[in-house]
Amino acid sequence: MRQKTDPKITLPGGATGEARSPGAEGTEACTARPDLESRAAIGPSMEAIVERENLKKALARVKANKGAAGIDGMTVEDLGPYLKEHWPTIRAQLLEGTYQPQPVRRVEIPKASGGTRSLGIPTVLDRFIQQAVMQVLQADWDRTFSEMSFGFRPGRSAHQAVAQAQAYIASGHDVVVDIDLEKFFDRVNHDILMGMVAKRVTDKRILKLIRAFLKLTDGLVSPTEEGMPQGGPLSPLLSNLMLDVLDKELEKRGHRFVRYADDCNIYVRSQRAGERVIASIEQFLARRLKLKVNKAKSAVAKPSVRKFLGFSFTGGSMPKRRIAWQAIDRCKSRVRELTARSGGQSLTQVAKELSCYLTGWRAYFGFCETPSVLRALDQWIRRRLRAIAWKQWKRGRTRYKKLRRRGVGHDLAAKTAGSVHGPWRLSQSPALTMALPNAYFRSLALVTLAPKHAA
Repeated sequence: MRQKTDPKITLPGGATGEARSPGAEGTEACTARPDLESRAAIGPSMEAIVERENLKKALARVKANKGAAGIDGMTVEDLGPYLKEHWPTIRAQLLEGTYQPQPVRRVEIPKASGGTRSLGIPTVLDRFIQQAVMQVLQADWDRTFSEMSFGFRPGRSAHQAVAQAQAYIASGHDVVVDIDLEKFFDRVNHDILMGMVAKRVTDKRILKLIRAFLKLTDGLVSPTEEGMPQGGPLSPLLSNLMLDVLDKELEKRGHRFVRYADDCNIYVRSQRAGERVIASIEQFLARRLKLKVNKAKSAVAKPSVRKFLGFSFTGGSMPKRRIAWQAIDRCKSRVRELTARSGGQSLTQVAKELSCYLTGWRAYFGFCETPSVLRALDQWIRRRLRAIAWKQWKRGRTRYKKLRRRGVGHDLAAKTAGSVHGPWRLSQSPALTMALPNAYFRSLALVTLAPKHAA
């Protein structure tokens, strides 16, 4: 019964996945003999990574995240059975420092700001191993990171980062130095990054494994010493380690800043101060981390004209969080796809699929403090649904009957059914608003974006 509910790795020969005592007997003791230096290492060790509870947690996380197959075609569903058969060998390789990750599968995904972002999808097995490594390293490193770093850290969120930025603006630091790092994940210097890792990890097996993960790309071993494949569980932690150097420098200078992954904003009191800060930080990043600032996307400006994690802020002494116009445009674009009048789906099905998208969107952007924007989006969405219904009713006689059946008077129903105007124009007509009121869409379980008291 336990095997059906527990993401357990079954190991033959009495192997437990835990570190053995020096006197332990069995196959494991013969095949995996890490060197004395690694056994005596201070900090994270490979033994901690392959410990049973850590592996169970990693396997559960990889299964929960799902994700696409890597270059070998193995799916998340295939991972459990594969580990039951091959885990003893893999574990021995990890403890001996001989495990070799497989190449990543390169895919291009669209960026919200236009263009594409390159992702390197590791195999499911390597995602599992990366997750196990990440959990051990994060538990050891996270407490040393800056309080102003919010991305990909336990107990921290984008909402917290936005709220901190808002607090800085309200305190009078109402000019933002918005720093965009040019192709950060493509420009990470391996030697600099590994030097930082080596200051925190002395186990050479872990160092060798991390460098191997860094160098694999596009089905080949990369001949360069730059770049970090995005798409694996380890990448966010390593990026936080790299940029912690920037955080500590900003703290030393007394700056008020917020960082979420490679998105960094510094808040100052004047445009002149902002210009000095961005010039100085640009030099620091180039000298210390060999990273470049994207001058075309970076700026010193009022927070009301910049976006941070999908949000912007109103002006004045009491700034409010508002949704950036780019995020609203992306939302509308997606809603248009889901409510295409040529889709051929029933209104009930359209509302169901639309609600799935709106639920996630509301969970994030509902953090805004401008409910009027959400109300306007709700009204626009309902109008699109009314346009679908009008298009599906097709003929004038059918439209007249549908309107009358929904309580519209004879004259108004006849006038609307005989109108020469198209579905979008008529979607806000009195007849359709009466025939398909807000209550009708609630009966379809359509999710609304505005808070209930403001909807």
